[in-house]
Amino acid sequence: MAKSVFEGAFDQLDRAILEELQVNGRISVADLARKVFLSPPAVYQRMKRLERAGMIRGYVALIDREQAGLDVLCFIRVSVQGHSREQMEAMRAAVGALPQVLECYHMAGAFDLLLKVVAADNRALERFISEHLMTLAGIEKIETSVVLNEFKTTTAVTLK
Repeated sequence: MAKSVFEGAFDQLDRAILEELQVNGRISVADLARKVFLSPPAVYQRMKRLERAGMIRGYVALIDREQAGLDVLCFIRVSVQGHSREQMEAMRAAVGALPQVLECYHMAGAFDLLLKVVAADNRALERFISEHLMTLAGIEKIETSVVLNEFKTTTAVTLK
């Protein structure tokens, strides 16, 4: 099990700050301070410490993909020929440069990579697969599963 960088220094107040920020990343320091019962300067210092330690990686706006015209969401499993470090680094760079790929995971099991991909429609998905993904050197096999309905989507992690 991976150890937190905060082993011993991560307390209930840090947890409360992080939980609130996961729900509302735009909350003001003053409002956050009121919610966690600390002064604004103390909350600000804790947030900066959490950022420096890498616990807070950044702040983002979550965009509704369908409102942005990206109606198709799918997961694509990819098998790679050979597994040298150089080959996997090249694959990582190539896949990382594809804007349709929201997430990519190196997996153990029958497939090497799991990609979370968005596209405007089925035709755009087919073009992405045939013109971009299938042209990458070292691709052995591709299997695509199209999402019919999302019923849980979150970016929040549970903190112990």
